[in-house]
Amino acid sequence: MSVGDGSATPTRPLRLIVAEDEPIIRLDLVECLVDEGYEVVASTGRGDEVLGLVEQHRPDLVILDVRMPGIDGIEAADLLTERRLAGVVILTAYSQRDLVARATDAGALGYLVKPWQRHDLIPAVEIAHARFLETLALAGEAAELGERLDARKLIDRAKGVLMDEHGMSEAEAFRFVQTTAMADRRSMREVAADVLEGTLAPDATAAD
Repeated sequence: MSVGDGSATPTRPLRLIVAEDEPIIRLDLVECLVDEGYEVVASTGRGDEVLGLVEQHRPDLVILDVRMPGIDGIEAADLLTERRLAGVVILTAYSQRDLVARATDAGALGYLVKPWQRHDLIPAVEIAHARFLETLALAGEAAELGERLDARKLIDRAKGVLMDEHGMSEAEAFRFVQTTAMADRRSMREVAADVLEGTLAPDATAAD
């Protein structure tokens, strides 16, 4: 499956699509993202236009409002996740908290609560993109959805240990698991299990 080039670089910022049916909110989002150095390749107010725009522009990330004409953001997220076309950030109102579980099941990797704040936007975008790259990496190791979800949970727990006990950021913890797996020719799931069992740590690896 073709998806961008996998990561932003100093010469290629993250490319995004914004899908929000309220024009003022949509324009504010686009303006803010552009101000922060992102490239907004398309925007729409309809959920049923999202898939076509994503297939045309191949963005890194899509910001989806929950309620849109055509299909809602959760349905659109489900389609994008199933095909691994792009990472998804869901826009939700406080009154829509009951939809968060549905959005998670549909593959949403980040959330923005309306009325959103600029200081919340960038972390949501960056975290969702990092998690999408993790999902792509895991997809190569596990063909079945259930197996991928189990592996992701194990790796998330291992990342938590690395962050809490070794002062790593989330991205550094994931890179440690990924690069160790590549070096040892093992799966990331196996490496994560060793981290959780306490038999593998960054300091120990560096000492070898």
